[in-house]
Amino acid sequence: MLAVTVCYTLSSLGDKYAVSKAKFNGSEFTFLMCGSLSVFLAILLPFQEIYFSLCWQSFAAIALTALSKILEFTTCAAVLKYLSAFELKAWLGITLFVSYMTDVLFGEQLRIVKILFIAVTAVGLVFIAKSEREEKINYRKLMLPLVLYLASKYGYGLIIKSFTPYISSSMQLLPALVLVTLLMIPKAKPIKIFKTNLDGAVKMSLFRIPNAVGMILENIVISVSLVDYSFIQPMILVALFAIALIKKENRSKLSMIGGVACVIGVVGFQAL
Repeated sequence: MLAVTVCYTLSSLGDKYAVSKAKFNGSEFTFLMCGSLSVFLAILLPFQEIYFSLCWQSFAAIALTALSKILEFTTCAAVLKYLSAFELKAWLGITLFVSYMTDVLFGEQLRIVKILFIAVTAVGLVFIAKSEREEKINYRKLMLPLVLYLASKYGYGLIIKSFTPYISSSMQLLPALVLVTLLMIPKAKPIKIFKTNLDGAVKMSLFRIPNAVGMILENIVISVSLVDYSFIQPMILVALFAIALIKKENRSKLSMIGGVACVIGVVGFQAL
């Protein structure tokens, strides 16, 4: 989880660059994201667990993973036009409760203390989200892509965990990313991207190196627990919070309280 946090903290900063500085739209962002990730994941394939059962479940897993990634990357680009990477991680705290109850359905023992620590984390995330440029954000315009983004993040974890008896997570993810890359070609117009914004495309692609490593490790976390997978995002938020403090960025009292609450919630939950 800690390794994934480091990898995704680096790549989340790259995501914000791709949307706010390089100005990639949703289709371009998705094409570059999936295309570069496919290359790096293929290079790392010898270090991953690989198995595939020739059955409908395996093909369904690839198709559903592709759908979740299309939703995640296209809505991520839309959401990051309004929210910082810091704020976006805050909203992902909503998936904590759903993921924990899913783990309970998979056989984990229900513990009230864990729910309380999830609640502390969620409250901290809400405080952080409320402290960030609330007056400038049109949540009516933002709500649909934000809800779809949250659903895609939760759905990805559920798909990987549900279908791993039939197909390894790597064999779900890599073909799905290749499929999404091919589907995005007509809308993304890659030739135009490389002619007009080659520098931005190269920089965004390089940020996918830690992203690819993080995805492999993330799938290992998912195989153990969906709620641990969901806790990765608050942990990234805590890392971004620490970076902001080191850089001596001005943060509101509400943001500071939210950051401390997140730390207490994450540490408390993992210590049990």
